[in-house]
Parts: sequence; structure tokens; C-alpha cells
Amino acid sequence: MRFAAKAGSVLAASVTTLVLSCTTAYAIGGDGSQAPTPSGPSGNASGNTLTAAATATNIKISQKSGGSGGSGKSLAPVDPNWKPPACWYEPVATPQQLKEAVDRLKKIPNDNLVPVTPSLDWGEELMVDHYEKGKAETASGDGYKNYNLGQDGYFWRGVVNKNRENDPASYDCERTLFWQDAGTLPKDTHAPTPDVLAGYAYDKINVPTTRIELKPTGKSTVNLPTWVWLDKATFKEVTVRAELQNAGVWAETTAKPVALHLEPGTADAETYPASGDCRINDDGSIGAPYVQGDAGKTPPCGVIYHHASNGRPYQLKASITWQISWEGSGGAKGDLPDGVFETTQDLTVQEIQSVNR
Repeated sequence: MRFAAKAGSVLAASVTTLVLSCTTAYAIGGDGSQAPTPSGPSGNASGNTLTAAATATNIKISQKSGGSGGSGKSLAPVDPNWKPPACWYEPVATPQQLKEAVDRLKKIPNDNLVPVTPSLDWGEELMVDHYEKGKAETASGDGYKNYNLGQDGYFWRGVVNKNRENDPASYDCERTLFWQDAGTLPKDTHAPTPDVLAGYAYDKINVPTTRIELKPTGKSTVNLPTWVWLDKATFKEVTVRAELQNAGVWAETTAKPVALHLEPGTADAETYPASGDCRINDDGSIGAPYVQGDAGKTPPCGVIYHHASNGRPYQLKASITWQISWEGSGGAKGDLPDGVFETTQDLTVQEIQSVNR
């Protein structure tokens, strides 16, 4: 009898104008648009993740909208307590694939063990007793006869989110490799329901990077407004789809830009509007561009400094808030915490120069 526990996976000259611009980005994360290739032996079953690493998942991530190239950045949830799912269950082997894996153990006894949980492997004797002969093993429930050959369904096992493998919550999916009829989901807290996939997709969203530019590239002046704007249609919704095909479950998570927030970097300044929250206009723009003759006007989005920076530039922070919603299989839908992407720009502020005659 052989078993092993793996080391546990227990994320105008008088007015300075400020323009925000961005580069378009892929909405997908590091997983790409295809299911990852299993990192371990496949049990003589092409594409089978039965003997792959605990973090190998069959969830397929694809971009549905939000850019076609460039680089992007992930979002920081505004709720510090929110986290993507730490683990979930998903189908990893058909009856035939499980049998092939055990048969290989019989032929090559010293070959790799078969993972029955994210952190526990069984050897030939336990696998044969439980999945071929129907013997119930400790804490694993009733056994199975002849690997359930001829039945329509899959054997399921826990999968750990690689971004949370050091989180104790990743140990919550330690149910021993179990059977699930085709077209059904486990009655388990960690079943891959649409909301779980939506949370997983959230973690894969990349939004366009934000670059702040000063136009003209000079210094701001005390008590004169700095106008801030973003050209229309620069930011668009980003949608990521997560799909677990063998389980018939999917979710699409969408990030929609809804606001720009300004923080001057000093208490001796005012923002427009006072809250610092510049709403996105109906056409996708933010604020309004400065044009000649606007020097005496109040910008719809901007900042005014009341003291010079005195050799040490202020750090003007600009952050975009993205509203997150999702919809999924079976008509499911919901919301997730807003996400924020922020950047800073050094801004030098000088006193108004005068000439005495």
C-alpha cells in the first residue's frame, strides 16, 4: 500500500493641461486563451489532468472584448477582503482514463502515484481497492466497481488556484477523487458554479495602462487650474470568459470604466469636482479638453494648487475605477467588487512671476 502527501499549496501658457492616454491591452491573464497543458504525466490519456499538478486546471480563459494588443495591468479590488476562489472541484478523468492510470501503476509499480486530492497521492493497492474492487477507504466514502466503466460521467478532484496556493483556504478541496454523473455539478460549496468561474475570471482581467502626460510639458502655476481630460473611447469595457467545458459551466466577467479619481499629492490643493471623482461622459470621455480662452474657467475635471512645490514635485495620482459584473450559464448573474488601476505623475508647481518697473 502506497500513498504520499505533497508539500501543500497550503495575487495656454498660464494654464497647464493634463491628458490621460492609454495603450490597449489583452483582457486575458497569464493562462492565455487555451486550457493549460498538464505539467505531469497524463496516465496514457491525451489531455487528461488526472496526474497533473494540483494547480493545473481545465478552465479555458478567453477574451471577449476590450482590446486586441499591447500590455495591461491587473485590477486591485476596492474591497481588501475580497479574493478570487482558492480552490474548486472539476472533472479530471473518465472511467477509462482512471483505469489506464491505475493499470500503469500495476505494470510499473515505482511509477508516479495517482493524486486523489490536491495534496494526497495513492499507490496501486489503494487505487485498486477503492476504484476497482469497491472497497470503502477511510474518509473517502463508498468505493467504486471497476472504475465505473460504461457509466456517463467523470471522476472529479480539487484544483488549487495557483495565485492562492499558499493560502490555508486552498486546503478546503481535499475531498478524495469522486464520481459525478455527466451534466451535473457536485453538491459542494466548492463546486465550479458560475459565480466561482466569475471570480476566477476577475483575477485574469487586464485593463489598459494609464499614462499621464502634461501638455504643454511645462510647469503648473499656483492658483491657476490644471485641466484633466481623457479622450473619448480611450477606455472600453473589458470582458473575460471562463469556461469549464466538461462541466458545462461558464461565466463572463466584465469590467466597465466608470470614474477617474484625482489626488493632488498635497493638502494645499483643490480638485474639480471637490470629491476628486471625475465621471465618465456618455461618449466615453472624461472631463473636457482645455482650449484657448479657458484660462478663467473652472475645469469639469482638474486640480488647482495653492502653493509652489518648492523644488520637490507633487505626485498627482490618477486612478480609474472599473465596475465589475458577470453573467453565466443557467441565467446566473451578479456583481463583484469594483476594481481600481492607478498611476502617479510628478507635477512641479511654480509661483506666478511678476516684473516690477
